[in-house]
Amino acid sequence: MNIGEIIRTLWNTSGFNQIFTHWENAVMIVIACVLLYLAIVRGFEPLLLMGIAFGMLLANLPMSGMMHMEFFSGKSLSEISFSQILHEGGILDVLYLGVKLNLYPCLIFMGIGAMTDFGPMLARPSSMILGAAAQLGVYCAFILAIVFGFGGHEAASIGIIGGADGPTAIFLTSFLAPHLLGPIAVAAYSYMALIPLIQPPIMKALTTKKERETVMTQAKPVNKTTKIIFPIAVTVFCVLLLPDVAPLIGCFMLGNLFRESGVVDRLSDTAQNNLLNIVTIFLSVTVGATSVGYIAGTDKATGEVINVGFLSTSTILIILLGLLAFSFSTAGGVIFGKLMYAVTGGKVNPLIGSAGVSAVPMAARVSQNVGAKYNPSNYLLMHAMGPNVAGVIGSAVAAGFLLSVGRVLGWI
Repeated sequence: MNIGEIIRTLWNTSGFNQIFTHWENAVMIVIACVLLYLAIVRGFEPLLLMGIAFGMLLANLPMSGMMHMEFFSGKSLSEISFSQILHEGGILDVLYLGVKLNLYPCLIFMGIGAMTDFGPMLARPSSMILGAAAQLGVYCAFILAIVFGFGGHEAASIGIIGGADGPTAIFLTSFLAPHLLGPIAVAAYSYMALIPLIQPPIMKALTTKKERETVMTQAKPVNKTTKIIFPIAVTVFCVLLLPDVAPLIGCFMLGNLFRESGVVDRLSDTAQNNLLNIVTIFLSVTVGATSVGYIAGTDKATGEVINVGFLSTSTILIILLGLLAFSFSTAGGVIFGKLMYAVTGGKVNPLIGSAGVSAVPMAARVSQNVGAKYNPSNYLLMHAMGPNVAGVIGSAVAAGFLLSVGRVLGWI
């Protein structure tokens, strides 16, 4: 073998050659770098965005062998070869099993529950209505997805992006449309991370300066007994009403009971710190790793080899519909907040309605930041936490409802 053949062989077996062969991977690497910039330099929810972006980067570096989406793409849980993954898969393939098995979403919910104080919501029960109103985008996106040609099961999975709840989106999609899990998970988590960029323009467009300056009075404190009874009562009611939502609601309320009971401080601390941090790393990196630019597939009609990777028409449409879902949910919460402002004679700041999406506590912080720009003495954070935690329950209930409908209509 001469020097020219050696160089040619090295080039043909290098990742650089694959990058030039499949430009889609190069595009995804550029997108990953942009997301890393937003996370590190601009500070857009780095706890989520950094892991997503770096997972995307790793999965699109050719021949790294860390992620093989062909093991999962278009397959239900029963069709996945666990033996093949364990013997031939990379580290990200193994970690991704936690997503497919719905392990990570439930553990994330347990950690969020341990961090959640339902006090603001219980002190002002009307905030639960704002949490419900902010699920508007789920149903609007569901209808739009049907219009654009998606099946009912796919449309339901796309619509849940409007709840701004990544674990719930993964949980629902793994049952209804596992072949869309990658783009839906990436869309849900990316929009959660970009809340500070997406929500403020919608909030400002739908409210007046006077409404944004509204100062809300402090609600009465809630006693400990009520806080202990609440997670138990909600678990019983929601699971009896929608049994499919038991894993999410059960883990969420168990984590909250750890917090409020006051007798298992070690468990509460573990759930909201160590456990949540570890699962967040695994979940964010593997969600990002699903965004592989090029995956060879076969067109069922023609037998032609096609790209079924992330950069496809359906993926782009899902991303756009997800953005619309998120925008409609934000608008629904703010519009209902304006209605409460009118009904109460100006005692409710409509900005807290945007926190009705379930991204805790990011959405509540955005309500606080936008309100503080117009009235520096205004402190909306605790008032916004009411709709925010109500939104977590609302998105889980919406997912349970869609799952129940799916069983009736034969989607599952």
